[in-house]
Amino acid sequence: MALETQAIDYTDGDLALRGLLAWDTALGPRPGVLVAHAWGGRTQFEDEKAVWLAARGYVGLAIDVYGAGVIGSGPEENAGLMQPFLEDRQMLLRRLAVGMDVLKNQAVVDADRTAIMGFCFGGLAALDLARSGADVAGAISIHGIFAAPPETKAIKAKVLALHGWDDPMATPQDVVAFGEEMSKAGADWQLHGYGNTLHAFTNPEADEPAMGVAYSQAADRRCFQAIENFLAEIF
Repeated sequence: MALETQAIDYTDGDLALRGLLAWDTALGPRPGVLVAHAWGGRTQFEDEKAVWLAARGYVGLAIDVYGAGVIGSGPEENAGLMQPFLEDRQMLLRRLAVGMDVLKNQAVVDADRTAIMGFCFGGLAALDLARSGADVAGAISIHGIFAAPPETKAIKAKVLALHGWDDPMATPQDVVAFGEEMSKAGADWQLHGYGNTLHAFTNPEADEPAMGVAYSQAADRRCFQAIENFLAEIF
């Protein structure tokens, strides 16, 4: 195994974007997986997940939705960065499609085998790409937001949602609505609910239980085992 990373500069129109590509140089073209960032923007957290994917034989691309170097400084600014994309889901889809094109055009990627995973806002992004009817093998939402866009098309991707049951950003009622939406769209979908688990359970720096945000070592471990199993199934 010989892991390598490379900054990838790309654009959406006039907007400069920067992602991080990670792969094993000892392997030929491999399935590629986009990593969509949480509400604060692309950080070391998402970059580490791209490397995690590379260590398991995939090509990971931590994408940038907000713009090169744009990172929120806290909840208020993070929410301000995310909100325009919640209000304009087509803009979000366009940004994701650009990232997917960048991934597919990498020589180390098998362009016919791609997927997306994302955290928090990135979980919504992963689901939205699937909801658009995109030709991807899988979409993984990790403590994601379930709010549906104005339209959900027939879903081709297999869908995995990894969810903290006590997450205030995705209530049990939201979970039921999500399941109904996925079934109506004909998706091959599954949801893993982790009991006594809040939002951001994969982030070791999350420690504000009063705000509904806290790391869970057990849920983190179970989550990434589920991701490994899912990727092995779809690829």
